[in-house]
Amino acid sequence: MTTKKPSSDLIVKHWVCNMAAEQKSVSKILSILSHHLRREILLNLSENGESSFTYLLNRLKVDTGKLSFHLRSLKAFVEQTPSGKYKLNRIGENAVRIVHDIEEWTEVANLQRKENQLPLASFKKRSFAYAINFTILFAMASAIIFLPQILSLSPSTFLNGGISAVLFTTIGISWLYSTLLEGFNGQTIGKRIMGLKVIRCDGKKMSYDYAAVRNFGKMLPLLPFDLLIGWRIPNNKFKRYFDKYAGTTVIDLRYQPKLG
Repeated sequence: MTTKKPSSDLIVKHWVCNMAAEQKSVSKILSILSHHLRREILLNLSENGESSFTYLLNRLKVDTGKLSFHLRSLKAFVEQTPSGKYKLNRIGENAVRIVHDIEEWTEVANLQRKENQLPLASFKKRSFAYAINFTILFAMASAIIFLPQILSLSPSTFLNGGISAVLFTTIGISWLYSTLLEGFNGQTIGKRIMGLKVIRCDGKKMSYDYAAVRNFGKMLPLLPFDLLIGWRIPNNKFKRYFDKYAGTTVIDLRYQPKLG
């Protein structure tokens, strides 16, 4: 006796029904979490472990009927202990993590929106930031090149090709230095001192790959080309060609509009 295989139409119908059921469950969960008082109940239970009805009543400053209604709405997330206190179940713990994630996403989105509204950094400020970074890196490279010679007491080799070695070392570590710091939070030491920050033009969080691309233009052999082509770009966001190529720009965090 052969078993009849389900047809492709039945398989598709079953899959669509499952998808519809999942979407309905997601919508229901989001609807429950949309009320601020229910989120506060979950967060309080997460913070305290267990809480009595009276404690929640006093903490949230609501009347008995309202608290009872919202606790019933949270029955999928909350359970009662033998002593009558309320605590989160596993679904409730996952819901709290979702709430924390949404709060973090909201903070990041608000910060990025504010950053995108800030004015562009001037070429003068960006030049000062570059000079500060170059000075720091040049000092580091000098220590790397000259310190062993000083300690070995070899004055005859002290300046023999030392300056060129320092310049090449500075160029070598500048890309790594700028990429790591700008990829982390958009600021090198020079930019932090000058109150500048690198952001992505699409409003998303700055990342190491975008920082790596934009900082190729800061290598001394490429810098004149980078600035010259950037000067010909009609968009003020891009003062350097590699900024346009990477889709990044620099904003002024300390901009003070002139009164009058």
